[in-house]
Amino acid sequence: MTAIIIIVAVVVLLALWAVGIYNSLVKLRNNRENAFANIDVQLKQRHDLIPQLVATVKGYAQHEKELLTRVTEARAAAMNATGINDKIQAENQLSSALAGLRVSLEAYPDLKANQNFLQLQSEISDIENKLAAVRRYFNTATRELNNKVQTFPANILAGMFGFQKEPMFEVPKEERASMDKAPEISF
Repeated sequence: MTAIIIIVAVVVLLALWAVGIYNSLVKLRNNRENAFANIDVQLKQRHDLIPQLVATVKGYAQHEKELLTRVTEARAAAMNATGINDKIQAENQLSSALAGLRVSLEAYPDLKANQNFLQLQSEISDIENKLAAVRRYFNTATRELNNKVQTFPANILAGMFGFQKEPMFEVPKEERASMDKAPEISF
């Protein structure tokens, strides 16, 4: 009778142990999936925000560029004008360009491409930092799952229930070579 009780107790303990391992594998898999969902959120934010920021900065920069180009060209024309009529015409163009610049700056006191570029750089940096953080969290969750799936005795149950080693969120091999070079920034 005591032998049966011992056998039943061992079977119950083994069943509880197996259930515990299975539940921990499920929790680790769900944690990994949740971590990837966080990456998706950051990627969506990056995909939505960056084009808007770039378009905004381009708009401001293009406006300023056109305005400053007109002023610069009018100034150069005024300096190179030789005859009286040429000088009058050139100076009128310069006055018109400067007036346009003053009106624009009065209407848009914060129209400074430099600040917009700094803002763009800051926003991109913030998004990339958040993305790096959630990728690290994802890789940690993946490592924990992989450790559980590959270590004995959990690997036995993991194989039985279809748990397998999952890939990390790594930089593709093709991109690793480009990481050694400094980024090229052009406007």
